[in-house]
Amino acid sequence: MASNQKLVCFSDILLTEPQLSNKMARAEIHLTRHNGTVSAFPLMLRYEQPLNECHLPLLRLAFMMPLLNYGLFSQQFTLQFPLSEADVSLLNDLNVVFSRDIFVNKILRRRAHYILPEFLPDENNVQPGDAEPKAVIKPSDIVPDTILSDTAEDMKCGILSSGGKESLATYGLLKELGCEVHPLYINESGGHWHTALPAYRYHDAVDPHTSRVWTNIDRFYTFMLDHLAFIRPDHKKIRADTYPIRLCIFPYYVFALLPIFVERRIGNLFIGSEFDDLREPPLYHGIPHYFGIYDQHQDFDNRMQRWYALRMPSIRQWSAMRNVSGLIVERILLSRYPHLAKHQRSCHSCHFEQKEIVPCGSCSKCLGILLFLLANDADPTLMNYKKEHIDSFANNITPSSLRLDQDEKDQSFFLLKNKSPIPNVRCVDHVEKIHLDPRTCDITMIPPHLRERLLGILEQYTTGYTKLEGEQWASVKHASAES
Repeated sequence: MASNQKLVCFSDILLTEPQLSNKMARAEIHLTRHNGTVSAFPLMLRYEQPLNECHLPLLRLAFMMPLLNYGLFSQQFTLQFPLSEADVSLLNDLNVVFSRDIFVNKILRRRAHYILPEFLPDENNVQPGDAEPKAVIKPSDIVPDTILSDTAEDMKCGILSSGGKESLATYGLLKELGCEVHPLYINESGGHWHTALPAYRYHDAVDPHTSRVWTNIDRFYTFMLDHLAFIRPDHKKIRADTYPIRLCIFPYYVFALLPIFVERRIGNLFIGSEFDDLREPPLYHGIPHYFGIYDQHQDFDNRMQRWYALRMPSIRQWSAMRNVSGLIVERILLSRYPHLAKHQRSCHSCHFEQKEIVPCGSCSKCLGILLFLLANDADPTLMNYKKEHIDSFANNITPSSLRLDQDEKDQSFFLLKNKSPIPNVRCVDHVEKIHLDPRTCDITMIPPHLRERLLGILEQYTTGYTKLEGEQWASVKHASAES
């Protein structure tokens, strides 16, 4: 038996045609096991405005996206609706990417023990083909591509908003550049909504373009864990700062929000991704992967851009933060937009204390944010961190407690060298620069009518530009040096 065949739990995962009813879209997902038994889950999206039939092609893709987390574990995906040629191509490409990333980063390089030991592959026998999806995507028909919308305006911007530093800083920057900005929130019916709630409440009170879409997607992910034979039955009791299986997360949000982009004629879509230092495509046992961050990587924006060109050609998907590190994103947010920064919550375990949402102060996300705040000489209490969180920060840091790029960690600790007992730090100056690399942070992705003014703001919080030369980041004088 191939090293991954015992992970195939289903003969089929079927998705019904989405049904629209006023503001609600609903589709059923049917899991068929090899013995013929079937389990079903109703996946739902609820909007603040009524839906209509023109949104159906986008909602079909939205409901399909979460299934791409399970391409390794089913023999096929049966879709009870047609797809266009561009739709099928996109789904097939994403099925490959996410299957590889899940096999490498959730099964082989797992950071938490959700998988029963008897199902784990023997790494000595792993082959690149083991990471390829087993599920074949079978729509009811494949039809020619047609344009779904081509009326978007290039000064309208929609942000997938989460209450994190990237989406808040992006909001502040775009507003300052004179754009009409739409903060768009997804309420996933889980604990993640606590993280987004302070920022959502702020935006809902001050910005009429704010919108929220409710979905039960987090309940679906729990349903899937209950039906994957290789997952421990007590998975809900495991405390970890990583998801057990899923990595295909943002594509669901993108397609769930695209009906709003159509109705409001929004021309720019932002996920808020910051710089990630993937200098070379990584391989693990010969398997290419993205360390689990493909849907925050420029390659995802580029792949979506090819789909938009065929289906929604007036939309661009890009990031205002991709050329700068998280340390700099936090610096910009704190220094330029403190009225937004106080609503930031970046924590795996946010909780209510009276009416305030408070971060736990000790999870990997909190420790990373505390590091950035302290390195930038900021007061963490602005974001509802407590004095004890700040006092215990140094004691909570271990080699595995921060999920940050090593250079970013080193430079942040370097800035703290006179204020923290953390030893053996070195200066890594590229972390505080604007990065230029066509493969991972291409500044030509920024629309020309916004590029110069956006870079002008970034320049005020960085120490220059840097370009990747071979394996090293080399300082350059200005952005045009990229070529």
